[in-house]
Amino acid sequence: MTTTITEAPADVAPAAAPRRRRRRRTGGPLAVLPLLVFVAIAFGLPALAMLDGAFTVKDQATGASSYTTANLTGSFQGAYLTALTGSVKLSAVSAGLATLLGLPLAQAVVTSRSRALREAVLTASGVLANFGGVPLAFAFVATLGNSGVLTRHLSLTDHGWDLYSFWGLVVVYLYFLIPLMVLTITPALDGLRSQWREAARNNGATTVQYWRHVALPVLAPSLLGGLVLLFGSAFAAYATAAAMVGSAVPLVTLQIADAISGNVLVGQENVALALSLDMVLIAGLVMAVYLPLQRRSARWLA
Repeated sequence: MTTTITEAPADVAPAAAPRRRRRRRTGGPLAVLPLLVFVAIAFGLPALAMLDGAFTVKDQATGASSYTTANLTGSFQGAYLTALTGSVKLSAVSAGLATLLGLPLAQAVVTSRSRALREAVLTASGVLANFGGVPLAFAFVATLGNSGVLTRHLSLTDHGWDLYSFWGLVVVYLYFLIPLMVLTITPALDGLRSQWREAARNNGATTVQYWRHVALPVLAPSLLGGLVLLFGSAFAAYATAAAMVGSAVPLVTLQIADAISGNVLVGQENVALALSLDMVLIAGLVMAVYLPLQRRSARWLA
């Protein structure tokens, strides 16, 4: 009995492989298409409308519109400039303090041997980082306001405490910025290798020297990234400040709301769009500083 073995042509397998590769290549862009459409609609159209309105001036008498830079020029003058400067100052101070306070807290959590403590702190930080708006303002007014519980029991008013001021807003912002910093910097602290600390000790370095010459230089880009994130979060906050201080503290978000609603002057909607463009430009400048340093940090903490 003779058995005949028929081999498949050698060119069948190689021909099938390119087809599979073509399918994978053509399927990738199609999978991303819904995301691109969503980004174009949710972010692209509002951005175009903001740009168009920021450079458009409407004549109240005739209703005719014309393109000009008058709105941008006006957004850097008078009360608008004061509000923009106040927002930058408030955001920078709040983000800086939250970074300084959040780093040691995150380090204590990372080095803790209690897994339950770590999970509890990170879970609480996730909740508190998203707790803001009117509920947060009401909580602080009831606690540290002029007639708040702690204000009356500790006589804080006699010591010059005022919740409805710049530093009062800083304290309120720290309530959600510090937990956000803990969540941001914890992965970077986990990336610090124990061999680096051991090598520093073997070479006679103290704990302070280790942090100054090894840990902090490696963490610097991540710290800057956390600072940028905190700055952006504080810079864009609106509801908490609006419910708590109103117009007592000049902020750009409050000026935008007043300009759109016409509380101060009628027909200032396009100036509000110019202020929004100013906020976008400031956020873009901050991110331009952060991105190159983030790539450098990835080489060490990967």
